[in-house]
Parts: sequence; C-alpha cells; structure tokens
Amino acid sequence: MGVALPAAAQEDTIKVGILHSLSGTMAISESTLKDEMLMLIEEQNEKGGLLGKQLEPVVMDPASDWSLYAEQARDMLTGDDKVDVIFGNWTSASRKAVLPVVEEENGLLFYPVQYEGEESSENIFYTGAAPNQQAIPAVDYLMSQGVERWALLGTDYVYPRTTNKILEAYLKDHGVADDDIMVNYTPFGFSNWQSIVSEVKDFGSQGKKTAVVSTINGDANVPFYTELSNQGISASDIPVVAFSVGEQELSGIDTGPLVGHMAAWNYFMSVDSDANYDFIDNWVEYTGDDMAVTNDPMEAHYIGFNMWLEAVREAGTTDVDAVKDSIIGVTVPNLSGGSSAMMPNHHITKPVMIGEIQDDGQFSVVWETSGNVAGDAWSDYLPESQNLISDWRAPLRCGKLNVDTMTCEDGAGAE
Repeated sequence: MGVALPAAAQEDTIKVGILHSLSGTMAISESTLKDEMLMLIEEQNEKGGLLGKQLEPVVMDPASDWSLYAEQARDMLTGDDKVDVIFGNWTSASRKAVLPVVEEENGLLFYPVQYEGEESSENIFYTGAAPNQQAIPAVDYLMSQGVERWALLGTDYVYPRTTNKILEAYLKDHGVADDDIMVNYTPFGFSNWQSIVSEVKDFGSQGKKTAVVSTINGDANVPFYTELSNQGISASDIPVVAFSVGEQELSGIDTGPLVGHMAAWNYFMSVDSDANYDFIDNWVEYTGDDMAVTNDPMEAHYIGFNMWLEAVREAGTTDVDAVKDSIIGVTVPNLSGGSSAMMPNHHITKPVMIGEIQDDGQFSVVWETSGNVAGDAWSDYLPESQNLISDWRAPLRCGKLNVDTMTCEDGAGAE
C-alpha cells in the first residue's frame, strides 16, 4: 500500500519517516497510523507532491521496543535515507527515548497521541491532547454530573502516573478530600481485575456518586470492562471515562459490557462534518475494508501532516530550522468541521469531546467545548510547573520559561 518510486526518482524526493510499531504489543494501535501516513503521502503525491518533488515514505518497525525507537529515529536522520521529518511514536516511554535523538540530530517529530504534558522540545510537535485538552475537561464534565468520589486507575508508566498526579492536584484544588480519591496502577497486559474492581465497587458504595478515570492502556482494557460487568457494575452505577480507549481498541471486541461508559478525545469517528465523511470514505477505499474505523490519533496525524506541508510551502524548503519558524501560527482544517492552529509551545488548538460508547463500537458525543482549547505544555496545577510556559519563537526560543523570574530553565522537558 506504499508508493513505489523508481531509483532515479528517489534521488530527488522528500523523505518522510514513519516510526510506528508494526509488531509487538503496540502494533494493534500503531500499524493503523503507519497505513494512514502512507495514504496521506499517496494522496499528496497525486496532487503533485511538495515543492515540485514527490514524497517518499521511509517506514521502520521499532517493534514496541522503546530503545529501538531511538535507534531507528537516529538511522532515519543520519543514515542513507536522511528523512526530512518523522511522524511516529505512541507511548510516552517511546517518545522520551526519541526526544534526545531528534534534538541532537535536529530532526522533526510529529507526535499524535494524548500525553501527560510536562515536556517541551523545540524538535517535537505535540498534535495529540495535553492534559488540559482531555483529562481536566473530562473531570469537569463528571463533576457537572454530580461525581464526588474518584477512582484513578492506570497502567504503570509515565503517562498515567503524571496525568493522575495532575488530576489529584486538580481535584484537591476543587475541594475533594483525600479519602474520596483512590489511585491504582497495574502492569501492561494486566488481566486479573477481580480484586481491584471489587475495591472500586466498595469505594463507590459509600453514598457518594463515584466515577472511574481510566488511563489503562492497551489490551488490559478488555478484561477490565468485562470484570465490571461480571460484578454487576453498569455505567449508570459507576461510569468510566477512558483516555486511551477509542474506535480502534473497540473494533473486533464485544462492546456490550462497555455501553454507556465514556471516553474523552478531541475527535470521534461519529463526528458530523463533511471533512470527516470525506476522510472516512478515503480511508475505507484505501484499506479496502468497509468496516475500517478512524480514531483520534489518526486525526492528529492528519492535522500534523497538513501543518508540516503548509510550513514547508511557507518556508520554501524542508530545512528543519526554517520549518520550525514557519509552522508556528499555521492553521489547517481538522476533521470536526473547524480548524486547528500550531501554538508557540508546539501544541495545537483542539476541541474537546466526551463520547458515550454505543453497542456498535462507536461513540455518541454527549458533551464538547464551545470552541478550541489550546494545549498547555506545563500544567497549571502542579507547583513545580504552574509558573512555566513554553515559547519557541525568536528571540525567546525557550521550552521552560519561568514567567515569575523570566528565566529560561532546561528546555528539554521534565522526567
């Protein structure tokens, strides 16, 4: 499904790196993004390419191994291919492995998945949601529905831990007592949910409306929701709002036990817009699968790819430094009928939506922001970062600017 180019043409192409796992535990999510990038490149080549040249995809498989992401990113930037840009990664662990490589080699990475924030890099463009574009609005929505107790359940790695650290601080700022917050972490692929769900059930039986905020990742979600159903917990009893469950994760599984539970994203396949319908039609045609689904990270790549194209056109070159300058302020259509802009902190503006899971594996949007929300690199709710901003425009060019002292601290991001 890629674009085959003759050897002579390859010498005069613009190379686009695609760094997504096609094997291992992350392949179920990431292989779709690889295919989408090939589709977008093919479509752009049919329109005449970019700067009079064809785009050439360079695909590597880091095989769900965080160290391989770094190794292959370096190969892409310094090897024979020498790509002009990389679209890739899913987990924060893989992104953090790649971050020092793209900084050292002055590459560009477009990262399409929601993440924990608390990071800013001159060489990374974060087109997925920051916590203020997903986690915080989701909690606000649940509060508006009368939720008073909170079970924060996550997979044990950096994204859930940092997101929940922010959420705990936010909840306490809003008067939630320590006793009304439960936090639990489980390994990747965890399946024995009986005792944890029993704890959640007991936690929710104290006379206060309770919800689960889930940063559970990957295939652990299936036995988690099944166990909720086994123990008679419905969405009307203890609703779950998930940050890592989308259409791709729901495809091919029994969604019966999940109906009524929620997810917070910036895009759903069910969004009613001409741009979305066109994108879905193109995706179905490209894959040859009438049941093919789209999801939020796919929209993020769609936005990021079009932002990169526009920035290259404005700069008149694929030169990394020129593109970094020209991309700030670039605005392109999103798939929900509006547009998204690249901010000086290398995050984008996005609407936020809460969707309820339906029995067909799609989401019914029950709430959304009235307009776009600009992503924050640094959380307003953590003492160590509430005075920090990121601004990569000249002359500041700072990823970690303390607005109280107006000093630039380390811009490479917090660990």
